Amino acid sequence: MANVLDLRRRIRSVKNTRQITKAMKMVSAAKLRRAQERALRARPYAQMLTNLLESLVRRTDAYNDQTGEILHPLFEEREEKNVLVVFVAGDKGFAGAFNSNIIKAGQAFIGVRIEQGKTVDMELIGRKAVAHVGKRFPMAVYEKKTEHYDNDLATHHEILRHRSQPIEVAATHADLLHSLDFDRVSDIARSIIDRYSRKEIDSVYLVYNEFKSVIAQRVVVEKLLPIRKLGSHEISAAEEMAEEQREAVAHAAASSGISANVPEESVIESEAKKFGTADVDYIFDQSPERLFRHLMPRYITTQLFHAFLESVAAEHAARMTAMDSATTNAGEMIDALSLQMNRVRQAAITKEIIEIVSGAAAL
Repeated sequence: MANVLDLRRRIRSVKNTRQITKAMKMVSAAKLRRAQERALRARPYAQMLTNLLESLVRRTDAYNDQTGEILHPLFEEREEKNVLVVFVAGDKGFAGAFNSNIIKAGQAFIGVRIEQGKTVDMELIGRKAVAHVGKRFPMAVYEKKTEHYDNDLATHHEILRHRSQPIEVAATHADLLHSLDFDRVSDIARSIIDRYSRKEIDSVYLVYNEFKSVIAQRVVVEKLLPIRKLGSHEISAAEEMAEEQREAVAHAAASSGISANVPEESVIESEAKKFGTADVDYIFDQSPERLFRHLMPRYITTQLFHAFLESVAAEHAARMTAMDSATTNAGEMIDALSLQMNRVRQAAITKEIIEIVSGAAAL
């Protein structure tokens, strides 16, 4: 049985841990506010771009009148043989089951595709995705082949893919979420579009934590390509939060001064929804092919960027909740250890009194 000195040391250690978890909770709450504000600020631009493309689709034919080809390859649907799955996990731990839920949902989705005889590429976003998934599968091998024609006056470049396993890692971005930048996300989107355009992949799915508010979030598998309807989210699988998790998140948010409700629509958001929706005829100076060629990559980039922003906000919310639970558990442990220490100390005092009385009686 532990003595009083050992119990005092344990109580001191738990108190120090409680101070750390409480500080981490407040830091996560502050970061959550900034991440939520950043995600909200990105919505009007995404809405206006979607409205513009929807207006263009309504007023033009999706196919070229002369060639009969589709105006942009991202609208082309073909048989799904090669699938790209983009994992969006967190950067750090101490976030409860945040990372494990995302990885579990992605692995379940990939397992179904493998059983159907399809091949899967993975794009890993975040340090935890690279650490838990990237080390289990081989990296994809690419070869750039260059051919010269007409006495070296013309050059042709071709990228060849050498697949050795049904599941391979196409690319990793461990530090992307630490300093999320639109230009870097644009590079990732451009790479995905290039692979889809040259038919290396037939579909693209996003696995991330969708964040609407502190208590309105879920792990989803969302289909990014091919685009069937602009502005809509085609969810292939979703895992909602349990009621116990909602209560824990709500308690952590209330103690940190964060609203658990869905933020109200701002004036800018409401105006953005009206952009390009007027029932009038617009005159486009450029051809539909050129407009789609420039706007569709930006649309995919915006979709990715918004998913990354929501994932960052969800990670901070999960860490805030985990640290709030750890702080509460530490307080309960301190109370239990203090009660045990008092009992041990009282037993020691009682024992000493009995020994003194017994010694006096013997005299």
